[in-house]
Amino acid sequence: MFNSLRKTAGAVLVSAAVMAGAAQADQIRVGGKNFTEQLLMTEITVQYLAAKGYDTKKLEGMGTAVVRSAMENGQVDIYWEYTGTSLITFNKIEESLSPEETYETVRDLDAKVGITWLNPSEANSTYAIAVRASDDKGLTTVSDMAAAYNGGNDLSFGVNAEFPKRPDGLPGLQDAYGFKAGRGNLVPMQTGLIYSALKEEKLDIGLVFALDGRIAAFDFKVLEDDQGFFPNYALTPNIRTEVLEANPELGELLNGLSAIYTDEIVRDLCARVDVDKMTVEDAAAAFLAEQGLV
Repeated sequence: MFNSLRKTAGAVLVSAAVMAGAAQADQIRVGGKNFTEQLLMTEITVQYLAAKGYDTKKLEGMGTAVVRSAMENGQVDIYWEYTGTSLITFNKIEESLSPEETYETVRDLDAKVGITWLNPSEANSTYAIAVRASDDKGLTTVSDMAAAYNGGNDLSFGVNAEFPKRPDGLPGLQDAYGFKAGRGNLVPMQTGLIYSALKEEKLDIGLVFALDGRIAAFDFKVLEDDQGFFPNYALTPNIRTEVLEANPELGELLNGLSAIYTDEIVRDLCARVDVDKMTVEDAAAAFLAEQGLV
């Protein structure tokens, strides 16, 4: 239900973007997904490009499929995507590839649909599975979790709306590790709520993003992906090729941002919002000032 509401909201935003684009062709429409890291990437990009003199429009809070469709349809000009997401979810490639091969593959395939992948950052925002360090249920690896489910352990697993449906999510994970988490074990919820529910002992296991600042702040233990299932998810700016060709300087600006992002920097940015309770707007402005970009 939550995902449907998000998609509906995203569709409304995209529809508004089309009208705005028709009225003002030079406007740069920056899209983004609906979790903290993406909200930050969207806001930083909007503020940075506005400071460089661009007329920008922010289209945040969309689901993965919605924002990708919006870019393919010319309704979003720029957003930050993850190499692993494009490889598996959009291009349906499930073979194991190195980070470099993953980037080159999605770059070449997405060029055919009018999307240019700019330079990848060093930030690998992969999925991860976490437990409380103080009550880890005897789990250290994802194989341990698989064995627990196969042994009939009734462990509650907090997941977001997309994870049970994505090939790089639960279906692929279960195939790779040879287990089945029963429907009754899955607790779907908004991504951000998983962290608090796990901390408050309302969940046994939680789906997290590896660069989320709450992992350390809430004393979570990340299970080792010992079968190497999750691919590299390099955070990378995507831009419509048509827009880049008309505005080549955008590529230079976005590559400059991408060169700054590391695991540590993105994790710190997320912690400012989720742990220190800064607004996304304030965190973005502070980051740009600290980096000397505005």
